[in-house]
Amino acid sequence: METHPIEIDGLRMRYGEREVLGGVSFHARRSQVLALLGPNGAGKSTTIEILEGFRIRTGGAATVLGADPARGDERWRARVGIVLQAWRDHTRWRVRELVAHQARYYPGRAWDPDRLVAAVGLTGHAGQRIGVLSGGQRRRLDLALGLVGRPEVLFLDEPTAGLDPHARREFHRLIRDVIAESQTTVLLTTHDLDEAERLAARIVILDAGRVIADGTAAELARIAGPDEVRWKLGAEQHIETTSDATKFAYELFQRHGPAVQDLEIHRSSLEDTYLELVRRAEERQ
Repeated sequence: METHPIEIDGLRMRYGEREVLGGVSFHARRSQVLALLGPNGAGKSTTIEILEGFRIRTGGAATVLGADPARGDERWRARVGIVLQAWRDHTRWRVRELVAHQARYYPGRAWDPDRLVAAVGLTGHAGQRIGVLSGGQRRRLDLALGLVGRPEVLFLDEPTAGLDPHARREFHRLIRDVIAESQTTVLLTTHDLDEAERLAARIVILDAGRVIADGTAAELARIAGPDEVRWKLGAEQHIETTSDATKFAYELFQRHGPAVQDLEIHRSSLEDTYLELVRRAEERQ
């Protein structure tokens, strides 16, 4: 039976009388980026903190790299990387100096500091003090520190919060490139739906401590509503809704060939899908 790097089953968490997680189940496959989405208070942070070993669950099962995070030892922690939403320490260290210092904690498995600094695009800033880096440069360094031990699982918490659009786009490219080389499984939490759609192979949406959707962006879009296909035959405009726009368009061309003009396919965006699924979930509560 295949084991997944991240797997939770019926995860529960209570704070006194308040239930924060009410039976959450999902898994992440090897070398996959999985995005965990949901409104504030949905249980994302609690889920991540349990998987990182920082919080003890009330019930259910959780494994990361085959181990219960609540009992993870130093060898287990060496296989896990964490990039928090924001860091405020180490401002007097220099970029390469800090990466090299952290690499010494992972003998035999760490990235070469110079290669890692280059991989995250900071070679030109290797000698700078961390306190003078821009927000985008600091997030690149945060990613380097999360990756320095070549983790098999990486937790990314709001990795581009506060970055401008250009820095965000560059950071997305960086994550894809570095993760592809490292073959790392990534669990990403974000409020940026475009970010989730760009980076994640699968998306899990939480609301009120429960999973309300799990699938690819395309699969979730089909749950939220049908595709809309528009086309012209001669001067006549046609509109059709369908659960499979690709199949519909293929059959349309099979029937009418080059007579089909101005074909347009409109699918729900991830934002449309997310808002619709959360609305439905809240109506059921």
